[in-house]
Amino acid sequence: MTEDLLADTITFEGANGDLLEAYFAEPLKPESVGGVLVIHHLPGYDEATKEIVRRFAANGYLAICPNLYSREAPGASADDASATVRALGGVPDDRFVEDARQALNFLTTHKSSNGKVACIGFCSGGRQSVLAACSLQLDAAVDCYGGFVVSSTPDEPGRVQRMSLLSRLTNLSCPLLGLFGADDKRPSPDETEILKTALEEHNKEFEFHTYEGAGHAFLATDRPSYRPEAANDAWTRIMIFFSRLLS
Repeated sequence: MTEDLLADTITFEGANGDLLEAYFAEPLKPESVGGVLVIHHLPGYDEATKEIVRRFAANGYLAICPNLYSREAPGASADDASATVRALGGVPDDRFVEDARQALNFLTTHKSSNGKVACIGFCSGGRQSVLAACSLQLDAAVDCYGGFVVSSTPDEPGRVQRMSLLSRLTNLSCPLLGLFGADDKRPSPDETEILKTALEEHNKEFEFHTYEGAGHAFLATDRPSYRPEAANDAWTRIMIFFSRLLS
């Protein structure tokens, strides 16, 4: 780990040519490194997520987190933007995939990139991490307690419907690391077992870990759900996983 890093707010061109805000961090060292797309949770593009971006840079990766709510709530606080997007049911999958594609392109074309990229997402971002890995060419993906991977949200007028990703798993482009809480309801242990079975049926490489005594958002250091023991083990596994696949 190094403390020599550079972090800044940038803009990049996302889906439909829209300019999106993003938080980017890079280690200040000369060798080529892998890149990590960090997908924020439903509470949004907040300080805790930006700290995760810096954490990856400190561990030797390029890292970027786009503000996926830039269009719905430009300039709003993370809480206000989250409330706006939650009322809409999330962001459309096709738009997210194109935003992710452009963010990954930003990483791979960076002067310090070794050409390898991964994504990691939390909460709704966990589902989007699986979606990105099934839609784009990646070297690794991490799903941190992503809900609605194996089930769909209700079809309601005026709200985005998040569809089950089970039918997309045949297109999973990379190994998947899944980190879940045994006390979580979304996804529940039964749902993660369904996902595990589907991945096995498609002969996909994956590694799942479910933590006893942990519920949803056990990695969120600024929330009552935080579980230090589970979080420390999960972070160790994330770094080992990326070290193996992004070197």
